[in-house]
Amino acid sequence: MNNFIKKGFIIAGCTNVFAILILSRLFTNQTINKYDTAVMSNFGLLMIIVWGLAYLSVSKNYYKVKWLIAVFAIEKLIYGIIWIQWRLSNNVTVIFEEDKMAGIFYAIYGINDLLFFVFFSYVFVKLLK
Repeated sequence: MNNFIKKGFIIAGCTNVFAILILSRLFTNQTINKYDTAVMSNFGLLMIIVWGLAYLSVSKNYYKVKWLIAVFAIEKLIYGIIWIQWRLSNNVTVIFEEDKMAGIFYAIYGINDLLFFVFFSYVFVKLLK
């Protein structure tokens, strides 16, 4: 089980880091910034990478920082809620037509965040026991 959890942190971190770098084309994809200027500015994208690095940094010793894992869960929940709100008032098809990579980003980032919210919540609850 511990190996599964360790790998989960590594996958979460790599997903944040590499998805942002690839889909933003190393921060040059202005279409991502255009459709959510508050959350997905280049600064916001950089902070997503920083969160990913934080997940990677605790992958081997996650059991020592249970309250930080709770923070990770809250952070993922917030991004998931923001994504749901965004999707309810935006049409991702328009973004796909303008830029496929930005379309992929907006189509999936919230799903990813909600899945990792469940993962981090599971780890936190497991550590409470």
